[in-house]
Amino acid sequence: MSKRLFDAMQACVVIAEITSGKDYAAYSADRILRYAVERQFEIIGEALGRAVRLDRDILTDLPDLPNIVAFRNRLIHGYDTVDDSIVWNIAQEELPILEASLRQWLRAHGDL
Repeated sequence: MSKRLFDAMQACVVIAEITSGKDYAAYSADRILRYAVERQFEIIGEALGRAVRLDRDILTDLPDLPNIVAFRNRLIHGYDTVDDSIVWNIAQEELPILEASLRQWLRAHGDL
């Protein structure tokens, strides 16, 4: 399970790196950047979904995991209705919190 959480944390780091110094206008105008961010969100959702399947107790420490997995599913299955502003806002506002939570969990369990 730790590998899955580490993979998700790394994807958070990648999103932060590739969006650093950019604003929403730059993000929305750059198709490659949007696709890269969406791909990392897909990795986050898939990795966390697998982690939950391995050990549902993880939900005690990371209660938002079902919402994160649902967001991944929305990106994949609703690809034609993705709202770039929602993706951007999640990347800027919620992702740093997720990264910190994953980092904290991994440290607490000796995996970081």
